[in-house]
Amino acid sequence: MKITDVSRCTMEVIEVEEFLRNPPPGFTVEAGYRFVKSDPENCCVFIDDFELSRGGKVVFQHSQGKKITVRNLGDYTRFRKSLTSKKIYILVSACESKPSSTDGKAPKNIKVLQQYVVSIDGRNPLIKWEIERGLDRTISSVAGESYRVDIDLCDALRGWAGESFCLLGNREKVTPVWKDTCFTLKYYSDALFDFPHWLGFSKRHFKISNHGR
Repeated sequence: MKITDVSRCTMEVIEVEEFLRNPPPGFTVEAGYRFVKSDPENCCVFIDDFELSRGGKVVFQHSQGKKITVRNLGDYTRFRKSLTSKKIYILVSACESKPSSTDGKAPKNIKVLQQYVVSIDGRNPLIKWEIERGLDRTISSVAGESYRVDIDLCDALRGWAGESFCLLGNREKVTPVWKDTCFTLKYYSDALFDFPHWLGFSKRHFKISNHGR
């Protein structure tokens, strides 16, 4: 799934330390940057607990984590409504580029340069339409089986950053490799013999992309 116009107006990318110092509307930070509260009515947060580079664990209250499990149609419907009625937040990493990486994905164990909180507005008509289309295509292709679907912001981040991206505190322009750009929905059906899921055939992936800044 691709969105053709995730611009700087519809995507925000905030360095994590700056996010904690000056949280955006809907967030408050307590206990010396260690505990982050969010407004669950307006924010859909998919951020696991993490460690700051200078030390210390950060916990986001009301975060669903990067892997969300639903077990019935009601849970799925509520999750889908949250995605398309709130701002979506995830934590990503900008990593040093590796010449051997030809597919734009980050190899394992590469150096993390900086972490960022990324948000997109699921209420934006274009983004909402693309999310709904990606989820609809997933459901129609698995025919009632259990499945997992990755919702990926990697292409959107590459389009947002372009070729003249400067890391905070660094005047040198870089083209980073973006890591941890997905959050995952896992749906478990009640089917007794769900062989495609057991064999790993019910995995789906769609991307939110940026072809214009």
